[in-house]
Amino acid sequence: MTRKPWEIPFLAEPEEVAAMRRIMRLHLNLWGLPELVDAAQLCVSELVANVITHVGPHTPTTLGLTMRDTHVRIEVSDPDTRALPTLLAAEADAESGRGMALLDAVADRWGVILRSDSKVTWCELATRLGSPTGHTGGLRVDRAEALIGHYGERGPLRLEVSSSLTVAVAEEAAIDVIADLLHWLRAHGCDPDEALDRAQEHFEVEVDEVGDRSASASGQQRLRDARQDRWLP
Repeated sequence: MTRKPWEIPFLAEPEEVAAMRRIMRLHLNLWGLPELVDAAQLCVSELVANVITHVGPHTPTTLGLTMRDTHVRIEVSDPDTRALPTLLAAEADAESGRGMALLDAVADRWGVILRSDSKVTWCELATRLGSPTGHTGGLRVDRAEALIGHYGERGPLRLEVSSSLTVAVAEEAAIDVIADLLHWLRAHGCDPDEALDRAQEHFEVEVDEVGDRSASASGQQRLRDARQDRWLP
């Protein structure tokens, strides 16, 4: 799976926080990493809130997302090189000062990059990927991907099926195949429930079409039989 870096500029305002959280959720789902959404959204909230509080509202800000090896890296940049994020030991009942502590607790690592005209506050979240372009899901997803590859070739699918396979065993195997495909969809940021609904719709339409063709063929055969009975002694 290709995960291309992206960034989006915005003005740091309280009402923009929810929008940045939604964008982060969307991209992580497209990247097949739904399990990171909650942690990533918290990081975005705290990083943007830090800009609003310590740099000021309406500050030109940029949110970015990249892959660093098998870590997801979230970056928030702003033009103020003086107001640096600081990890404070805030009291439990404190109304402020806990933002970077939350970030530190959720992220695997974080830091600040100073540039001549801006700073970038970043944090990284670990994934369960084996490589930057890999996907989660393990063996089930791998098996589904191999099967989907056969479909993608659009050629005849050649599978060795044992003649001793009973209907009950074959049914369980078919259910396993469906489960593997659902795991693959989830690992690639798709909605398994929506896919099931669409597959059911396709199945029902195709079954109806087959039934219509069968009924039509049966009717035509009866008509031919009637004609033959009329003309033959």
